[in-house]
Parts: sequence; structure tokens; C-alpha cells
Amino acid sequence: MTRSFLSSTALLVALALPAFAVEKDQVLDTYSDIAEAKYADSLITAQSLQVAVTALAANPSAEALQVAREAWLKARVPYQQTEVYRFGNAIVDDWEGKVNAWPLDEGLIDYVDASYGGPSDENAFAALNVVANPVFNLSGQDIDAAKITPALLAETLHEADGVESNVATGYHAIEFLLWGQDLNGHNSGAGNRSWTDFATEGDCTNGNCDRRADYLLAATELLVSDLEWMAAQWADGGTARAELMSDIDAGLSAILTGMGSLSYGETAGERMRLGLMLNDPEEEHSCFADNTHNDHYFDGLGVQNVYLGEYIRVDGSLVSGPSLSDLVEATSPELNAEMNSKLSTTMLSLGRIKTAAEAGFAYDQMLERGNAAGEALVMGGVNGLIGQTRSIERIVSVLGLDQIAIEGSDSLDDPDAVFQ
Repeated sequence: MTRSFLSSTALLVALALPAFAVEKDQVLDTYSDIAEAKYADSLITAQSLQVAVTALAANPSAEALQVAREAWLKARVPYQQTEVYRFGNAIVDDWEGKVNAWPLDEGLIDYVDASYGGPSDENAFAALNVVANPVFNLSGQDIDAAKITPALLAETLHEADGVESNVATGYHAIEFLLWGQDLNGHNSGAGNRSWTDFATEGDCTNGNCDRRADYLLAATELLVSDLEWMAAQWADGGTARAELMSDIDAGLSAILTGMGSLSYGETAGERMRLGLMLNDPEEEHSCFADNTHNDHYFDGLGVQNVYLGEYIRVDGSLVSGPSLSDLVEATSPELNAEMNSKLSTTMLSLGRIKTAAEAGFAYDQMLERGNAAGEALVMGGVNGLIGQTRSIERIVSVLGLDQIAIEGSDSLDDPDAVFQ
């Protein structure tokens, strides 16, 4: 019987190889597959929202409004998990403002409470109220808005006059139309718009109910079409997938840039620490629906599932494959264990915020000055996100990638500047 033996050198090399070594391009494939699935799920849930909004406009009732609100909340779950694709992918950054721009001057869209104020030096159109005005003047030009269409919202109103807070499209414009302003301050409670704001006959409240419904329909149609476009960019042959795969190391840097920037400057800083410093309930990401606790949670989950290379779709199926975690494990098991631990700590902290809010301790209340319990909850999330960013920076080094630029925030990097 013939036997073959590995040389001592070959044996040592074989033993040194990781049991589940993966190639870098496989990691990028998984990342792209998850992106495709997340944007597809965002589209599916936005289409369900569109069905609910159409039913509300056709037959307004308290029940129809509640169904539309619930559809909006469900639509946020997969979308928030896509935010980790921002910052590192230019195609997403160039597009994202159409669908998730925030904060917004809601007076641009519809009626607001007297306490809201009016035009300001920063935004002359802060109280334009397109719903109530079929003709208005924008930057010296008379605009015919007799028919509220997707084109009017996207091409004329969105970021009108170059002002970023003139948000006319996307999830948060729809959120405002479904809930109305949250006038509860630091008390519990979301916006409380009545279904009669969409009534077409004698029950109509606050005027222009037909135009308000038209705006809601147009904004939802835009959201669906924008998500259709982005889902296609991550499919096989799509531009986003092709750009990512064109340079393997740059693709890995894009993944880590998105993870780090969403964790640090965007979520820990601009969305959490800043609101706590200002003690301002208007600093909530989903301030009309009081859904900010879920925004934070699913942003964190998006970072985690990209690192682990797995995503559970809205139908319960699992998308998974070779992951960044596998790649780091092959190079530095200790750092991979550290990163996994940091991600778990963050999700535990964000989960505490979510659980507390769902039990009745609203995120608005957590932001109130002197609320020690709220500050502890929010800062737990902030510290977890900062901690995992430090591990992300170490991963960049361990993988031998070029240094990445992680988004910052004055609230974390220069707190005194917040009040200047």
C-alpha cells in the first residue's frame, strides 16, 4: 500500500491555516447580497405602506389611518438596517437624502401649531404650507402647485432654495403627514393627527384634506420608486455591486467606513449625544411617530449583521455567507472576539432603550434635563457605539487597509462647539 506524507514544512503551513478561511471577494459578495435583500425588503414594506395610504385616501377613517401608521413603522425596520451602507458607498450617499432626510421644517408641507413660528433668516420657506397653497412664490418664481405630484415634490420642493431642512420627500415627510406634530414636549406621546385631516366631505378638519391626501400619495409613490431604483443597484449587474467589487481592498474599506461612521458620528453623535446635550425632544430621528428608539436599535443591528454576514429578511429567511468576521478571525482571533463582544454590548444597550420606550418611558422623556435614568440609557448606547468604532479602527489596521475617514460629530469631538 502506498502512503503519502506531508513534509514537516507543509504540515506546519496546513496546521497554521484557519479552519474557515475566506477570500476577500467572498466577503464583498455577501455584503452585496445582504444589501440587495435589505433594499428589496425596504421596497416590499414601502409597497405595503403605499397600499395602506391609498386605502386611507380613498376611504378615510380612524382605522385606515392606524393601518397606514403601522405600515410605516414596519417599513422602517428593514430600511434602518440599510443605513450601514451609507458613508462608504457614494451611490448610496448621493441617493439617501431623497428617502431619509432629517430633520425637516414641517411647516413647508402642511399646517403647524402657532408655537412653531414662521419664516426665518435660515429658511424663508419654513412655513410655506404647500398643502394650503396651490400657487406660491419660490425664489422669485411663481409655482403652480394646483396638482401635487411626485415631480413637484422631488424637483421643486425638496431642499428648496438649497435649504437642507426643506424636506419634501421620504419617510419623514410621510411620517409627519400620518402623525402630525408631536406637541407633547418631554411628556409621553406621539403626534395625534386626526383621520379627519384626510376626510373628503363634511368631516374635513384643518382644510385642504384632498390636497393633504394627494401629498401623502405622491410622497409614498416617490418612496417606492426610489427604493426600486436602489434595490436594482445591488442586484447582479447593478452599479453599486459593480463599483464595490471593482477594487477588493477599497471595497473592504467601504464596508468598514460605513460601519464606523454610522456607529460614531451619525448615531452616537448626531442622533443620540447631541439630543441629550441639548435636552431637545425635536432632536429625535422619528420625532412625529416617537419611533426613535427603533431607529437606533435597527441602525445598530445593521452594523452587526454586516459584520457577521447575516440578515434575516422580513419573510423570516436568512441571507448569509462569508463575512468580515470570518476574515478578521483568520488574521486576529482576539480582535474578532473583541469586535463581537463590542457589538453585543451595543445591541444590549440599544435594546434597553427600545424595551424602556416600549414599556412607556418615551425617548422624549429620556432626553429631559435632569432625567438621570434616561441619560444613563442613552449614554449606554452612545458608549457602546463609540467602543465598537475603536475596534473597527483596529480591524482596518489588522487587515492592512488604507486608513479610513470616519464621520465625526461636535457632540463627541468638540462638545463646547455645540453651544457656540
